[in-house]
Amino acid sequence: MSTGRRSAGLLLFRVTEGVGGRDVEVLIGHMGGPFWAGREAAAWSVPKGEYGPEEGAEAAARREFVEELGVPVPAGEWIALGDARQRSGKTVTVWGLEAELDVASVVPGTFTMEWPRGSGVRQEFPEMDRFAWCTPEQAAERLVVGQRVFVDRLRAQVRGTAASPDA
Repeated sequence: MSTGRRSAGLLLFRVTEGVGGRDVEVLIGHMGGPFWAGREAAAWSVPKGEYGPEEGAEAAARREFVEELGVPVPAGEWIALGDARQRSGKTVTVWGLEAELDVASVVPGTFTMEWPRGSGVRQEFPEMDRFAWCTPEQAAERLVVGQRVFVDRLRAQVRGTAASPDA
């Protein structure tokens, strides 16, 4: 069942050198709000968000990065990591961007919801309540299942350019 909903996001990464050669670390965020509190496995996400037909995917990825992290998008070349369909039917488009970001500088955006449900009380929660640089193995445990493919695609691209003097 396709919902027609679309999201776009940016996956920041930094290149590392290890025993196996070139690799990456990625910046992901733990989803905020009461539903995700206390969860670690499959409770993290690429900073991303929904967009409608009036906005392009790249513009949405840039907007959502700023909204969710509260800092400007770093300069650099975006690497297309393609699309992936989530269990919900939503299609997510992600780009990789090599950049450093101090997670202490992040000021997450917020959302408001009724909590506890049925109480009539509206509370504000961070969209993402914390961020971390992760190895691909750590990201595979933490990311929601449908987004893990983006780390795999990024890793393959970075490893594939290891011989390039400009990489």
